Amino acid sequence: MDIGVLGALSVTENGASVTPTAPKPRQVLALLAVRAGQVVPVSALTEELWGDRPPRSARTTLQTYVLQLRELIASALGQESGEDARAVAKDVLVTEPGGYLLNTLGGTSDAAEFERLAGLGYRAMDAGDHADGARRLHEALALWRGPVFADVRCGAQLQTEARRLEEIRLCALDRRIDADLRLGRHRELLGEMSVLVSHYRTHESLHGQFMLALHRSGRRSEALQVYQRLRTTLSRELGLEPSAALRRIQRSILMPAPDTIRPGAERGDEQHLTRVG
Repeated sequence: MDIGVLGALSVTENGASVTPTAPKPRQVLALLAVRAGQVVPVSALTEELWGDRPPRSARTTLQTYVLQLRELIASALGQESGEDARAVAKDVLVTEPGGYLLNTLGGTSDAAEFERLAGLGYRAMDAGDHADGARRLHEALALWRGPVFADVRCGAQLQTEARRLEEIRLCALDRRIDADLRLGRHRELLGEMSVLVSHYRTHESLHGQFMLALHRSGRRSEALQVYQRLRTTLSRELGLEPSAALRRIQRSILMPAPDTIRPGAERGDEQHLTRVG
């Protein structure tokens, strides 16, 4: 079974889609898919479908949705309906004590692959191999096709999973930009960074990286304008001032003989500030 959740939901068995069109069975499959290989408790599935007000028939209705998903799986396997088909489908969508488990049986999951590649990228960066780190993180981020569960109506459980994956994506994006800056790709980053800071209007690390990219591209005044816009937004929307790390970047850009700031300084690591001139 091949699973895609980093965008529109896509679950295929034997090359055929097993993704239902009805909203609630789709929610059930989405939650099982994002937690593939793990037992998803009946209580979690019930909360996802009905929140804190499940109907009396919740358990029976959930069992019906599971049976519908198994029929789709059996059909995708190209088997005739009947006892044998149901038995095979039960090996994919497994009933466990207290819940259900989706077994990929050696298939793929874009979320799992994203986390694997991101981890390889982090380890390469930590070892000082910024080129390999950038490559791995580029590969990881390329797996995203849009917002998580883009075409699924999400309850509390799926919203939690979506937030978790989005946070991991932002961390990977931050480290990938860090790697690209270390490799001298500041000009290539400008277009992407302009879009990112417009979308993440209070994200200090991304703004700091954009300031660095602009400054290294000879666009000092624009780098300072980015700082001022962020400061205004933070003050107006959150009642906050920019962090000490971001203020250090601003001061370095303002200095007559500016510091060369290596990526990472925006996270407050003093060892990344080096004097030139």
